Amino acid sequence: MFRFLIDNARWLAAGFLLTFMSGFGQTFFISLFSGEIRGELGLSHGGFGTVYGAATLASAISIIWVGRLADIRNPAIAGVMVSCGLAAAALVMSVAAGPVMLFLAIYGLRLFGQGMMTHTSQTLIGRWFVATRGRALAISGFGFPASEAAFPLIVVALLAIFGWREIWMIVAGVLIIVSAPGLWWLLRENRTPQHTRNAGGARKASEQRQWTRTDVLRDPVFYLLLPAFLAPSFIGTGVFFHQVHLTETKGWELAWFAGFFPVYAASSVVTSLVAGFLVDKWSARHLLPAVLLPQAAGAALLASTLNPWVVPLTMTAFGMTAGMMANVSGALWPEIYGVRHLGAIRAMAISAMVLSTAAAPFVLGVLIDAGIAFDLQLYGMAAYMLAATVLLVAVSRNLLARDLSDA
Repeated sequence: MFRFLIDNARWLAAGFLLTFMSGFGQTFFISLFSGEIRGELGLSHGGFGTVYGAATLASAISIIWVGRLADIRNPAIAGVMVSCGLAAAALVMSVAAGPVMLFLAIYGLRLFGQGMMTHTSQTLIGRWFVATRGRALAISGFGFPASEAAFPLIVVALLAIFGWREIWMIVAGVLIIVSAPGLWWLLRENRTPQHTRNAGGARKASEQRQWTRTDVLRDPVFYLLLPAFLAPSFIGTGVFFHQVHLTETKGWELAWFAGFFPVYAASSVVTSLVAGFLVDKWSARHLLPAVLLPQAAGAALLASTLNPWVVPLTMTAFGMTAGMMANVSGALWPEIYGVRHLGAIRAMAISAMVLSTAAAPFVLGVLIDAGIAFDLQLYGMAAYMLAATVLLVAVSRNLLARDLSDA
């Protein structure tokens, strides 16, 4: 493992930096300023939520086309362009004076932060690594929990000195001074996979069919995978977004529930690393049926009891699925569709994922307003994931059979 880290430090660092900088466009970071933004711009909670949701939806649609940027021959150019786009959005946020400018700022933050930083990292790692793709995805993905741990603490410290607009200017400066040149240097040298066949039986890139986006849109397997792949992000976002309602119905303190988010993060990191080694040993196709099971169990467990000690168990289960899904989904697309058009293909999946995270708070909120008990919703989520798991078993067998028939 140490030898792997040393030999591939440049490319793993590039993937890590991309996922780390994606934090500036994630909900956890933007929400740190929600009170100040609403106060200065005169927006209600609903008004801010409407602007945020609309901008997120627009970014999800845009990435279908912008995501092709990850397929250009020189990845250093892609890294710099994404960093500059995110910096521009941060600057717009720093001078936002009304809903229109706020929409443009959030649109850019979500598109280039949550969307393109993540997309570019996983696309490049998926293209650069074959035999060690799983562990490379896991290591580069450590940027997510690192930003989640560091950024809130830094913002709280800076808010004692600067206003929220000045902090967004600092964010833009970090992206221009650190991220853009850092990615230019790290990405200026492309990596050629050192091993062309993994233990799971993946064929050499020269032998593997290189699917286009049009080919994928005609493949039934893509549509069978989406319902399962969107479940963790939709359910996780929905449950965490409505955690206040959840804790009120359970009679728990909100601080008790929120206090176990580090357990979620730790579970996600550990499981992602383990999944990475398993992907390298077998393949992402073999792991598909196991991905949703922990979160299904966690949702059912959370619904079944009022005991507050169920929270760390639920957080552990949700984190396990999040960690596995990040690794398996990152490795699966190049396994089954090749790497030549990987950016364009992954962009469709990323777009659907972002749409699901935008829809989750609204859908669950409508159900709450309609009087549907949250416990009943949780049981429904668990049932959905179990049904999706049955589907994944069939898809996994189909993909393994297709791989053998194409060999």
